[in-house]
Amino acid sequence: MATCFRLRGCLTLHLPTAPAIRGLRPRADCLVATTRPSPGPAPIRRYARGTEGLSSALLRTDGFVGGRWLSAASTFPVYDPASGAELGLVADCGVSEARAAVRAAYEAFCTWKGVSAKERSSFLRKWYDLMIQNKDDLAKIITAESGKPLKEAQGEILYSANFLEWFSEEARRVYGDVIYTPAKERRALVLKQPVGVAAVITPWNFPSAMITRKVGAALAAGCTVVVKPAEDTPFSALALAQLANQAGIPPGVYNVIPCSQKKAMEVGEALCTDPLVSKISFTGSTATGKVLLHHAANSVKRVSMELGGHAPFIVFDSANVDQAVAGAMVSKFRNSGQTCVCSNRFLVQRGIHDSFVKKFAEAIKTNLCVGNGFEERTTQGPLINEKAVEKVEKHVIDAISKGATVVTGGKRHQVGKNFFEPTLLSNVTQEMLCSREETFGPLAPVINCGHDASHDAYAFMSFIPTTGYFYSQDLAQIWRVAEQLEVGMVGVNEGLISSVECPFGGVKQSGLGREGSKYGIDEYLELKYVCFGGL
Repeated sequence: MATCFRLRGCLTLHLPTAPAIRGLRPRADCLVATTRPSPGPAPIRRYARGTEGLSSALLRTDGFVGGRWLSAASTFPVYDPASGAELGLVADCGVSEARAAVRAAYEAFCTWKGVSAKERSSFLRKWYDLMIQNKDDLAKIITAESGKPLKEAQGEILYSANFLEWFSEEARRVYGDVIYTPAKERRALVLKQPVGVAAVITPWNFPSAMITRKVGAALAAGCTVVVKPAEDTPFSALALAQLANQAGIPPGVYNVIPCSQKKAMEVGEALCTDPLVSKISFTGSTATGKVLLHHAANSVKRVSMELGGHAPFIVFDSANVDQAVAGAMVSKFRNSGQTCVCSNRFLVQRGIHDSFVKKFAEAIKTNLCVGNGFEERTTQGPLINEKAVEKVEKHVIDAISKGATVVTGGKRHQVGKNFFEPTLLSNVTQEMLCSREETFGPLAPVINCGHDASHDAYAFMSFIPTTGYFYSQDLAQIWRVAEQLEVGMVGVNEGLISSVECPFGGVKQSGLGREGSKYGIDEYLELKYVCFGGL
C-alpha cells in the first residue's frame, strides 16, 4: 500500500526513531512513535513483554463502568497477531458487569440529557484534543493488538479523532420545527430528543474509529453508551475510556465492558434485551447482526447496523487504467484487505482486461511489503488470526481448482502464521467462492467481463452490498451505473471514499442506518410532536 500512502499524503507521517519493542522485533530502520506521558496512570494488572514501549498510562486491563475501573472474576489474553506475543490479560466481563454498565449509563443519562448542547460539545472537543495529543501512543496500541501497519494506525487515529471533532460541532445543530396547523388557535412543535442508553458493539479491524463514529454521535445527541469492543482489540477502547475520563466526561456517560469470545454471545444478548437500553449500534458480520436484531426485536429497540460487504470494483473500457489500478490498490489492500468496504471482486471489461491485470500485478509486486506493522517499510501486516488466514487460503484453493490462474502471490507468507501473500487471480468465474463470499483478506480476483460489464456486475450483486466502485470516463455511463448499483455507497474513479462528513452505511443485508455526516446524529434522536392549543 505504498501507493495509497503516496496518493494520500495526509496519511504519510514522519515519525521519530524510537527504541525497538521487544517481542515485536522491528528492523533496525523501523520508525516507532515516541511515547507521550499521560497524567494519572493507575495500577496495571500484568503485561507480557510485547507491550514494552507502549504507554502505560493508556494501557488498561479492567472494564470502565460509572467512571471507575472495574475488574472481573476472570481474565482473557490478548495477542499480537504479528508475533504471537501475549500483550496482556484483560477483564473478562460477563452478564453481571454488562447489566451494571447499563444501569450506570441509565443513571448518567438522566443527567446527561439535560446538559446543554454547548457543554456536550465542549466535552467532545476536549476528548478530541486529548486524542490528538496522544495520537502516536494510540496508534502504537492499534498496531500492537491488530497488526495494522503503524502508518495506517496513525491514519486511523486521525480519522477516529475527527469524528469527535465533527460531532462536537453537530451537537449544537440539532434543530426542531414549528408547524402552522389549519387551526388558528394551535401551534405544532417538533422536538428532537435523545433516545437513551445506546449499546455499542464494535469490530477489531478499526478498533478506535468504529467507536468514535458511533459514540461521538450518541454523546452529542445526549445519549449515554455502553461499549463492548472486539475481544481481539480491547486496548483501544479502554485507552479511549482513559482519555474520556481525562476530558471530564461525567461518570457513566462512556462505559466499556471487554469480554472474551466465549462470553461475547451472552453479553451481546444481555445488552440487546436489557429494558434500560434503547438503542443498539453494531458493526460486524451479517450473521451476527441478524442474531442481535432478533434479540432487539422483543423490546422493539432502535437499531443501526453496519454489516458485511461484498464490494464489486468495475473497470470499463473507457477507464484510465493507471487510475483504476491506483484505486484498486487502496481499495483492496488497505489493512491487508480487512475492511468492510474493501473491493472483493474485480469485474473488468474485455477490451481493458489484460492491461489492467498486468499493471495491477506490477503495482502489487512493486509497492506492497509484508511484515510486522512496526517496521517502516511494511504496508501489509498480518491477518487478525489464523482462522482469517485459513479463509483466504480456502478461497484461493477453491478458485484454482475451478480454473483460476495465480498471477502473483497465492500462499501463506513466510513471515509468520498469520501472514498471507497479496494475491491476484485471473480467469475467475461466478461459481468460485471468492466471487460469492466476502474474503476479508489480501485476495484480488479478476473477472473478465464481456461487452457490458455493468450487466455482469448486476448479475454478481449480492444481498450484502455496502459499497461499489467503478472506473469510467463516459459521463452518461457514470450517471447510469451510479444510480443503478444497489449499494449504500459508490466510488466513481475513486478507491478511498470514507470521510467523517459523508454518510456511511449499506443497504439490504449490509446494514441499517447511516453513521458519520450530519445524518449520523439522527440515529440517536427521537422525534416528539407537541400540539400547543388554546392560543
